[in-house]
Amino acid sequence: MQAQFETDGAMASFRIVEAEPAVHEALIALYYQPDGMGFSKQFAADTPDLDAIFRRFAQSAEALVRQAAGHEPVDWEVILERLLERARGHDVDWCLVGSAALAVRGLDVHPGDVDLVTSERGAEQLEALLHDLMIEPLQRSEGWIWRSFGRAFPGGRLEWVGGVNDGADQPEVSDFGPTALARLETVRWRGVEIKVPPLDLQLAVSERRGRHERAALIRRHLSGG
Repeated sequence: MQAQFETDGAMASFRIVEAEPAVHEALIALYYQPDGMGFSKQFAADTPDLDAIFRRFAQSAEALVRQAAGHEPVDWEVILERLLERARGHDVDWCLVGSAALAVRGLDVHPGDVDLVTSERGAEQLEALLHDLMIEPLQRSEGWIWRSFGRAFPGGRLEWVGGVNDGADQPEVSDFGPTALARLETVRWRGVEIKVPPLDLQLAVSERRGRHERAALIRRHLSGG
């Protein structure tokens, strides 16, 4: 597996080539699409520090893909600890979502990454705090359920979305949209307070997605079992 950098006018591509078939689905899930030469993702060629970001991407690419494919373990606790260390003393408003939000409550889940939701300003603040760990530039989007997306790699995937809008709760309420953000709860993990979505919303999403084991864990936790 190798990483390549290519520019074509206003756009630049981060490409992964010579990837074994067993990780192709993981690459697509990471938003790297087949392009005839490998799997690539495009960014604006004039993005500041794009060369440095690509070098970090190239160094992390194999671990990134193998972790996403479930072929290597992910130490989500180290990822979260490094985030908390960087964020300490800075006024960045974010919440933890996904399986890591269950793990910090003590549920027996095994997160494959650490996912955050923040504001548009918060997304930029996280980009600044994690600039030397970014493996993709912060991306802006229009007409989508969030306005920005960031990806860093402090030993594993750390991703965040900024500016989530009402579309995230359509057609059904999610566990990371405005409804969840209006009902955030606080848990203490290793002495630090972390905001997380309410469990009833995470349960509903798990059930809709057919994650029956996870749903059972949440129901047991809610019942005090």
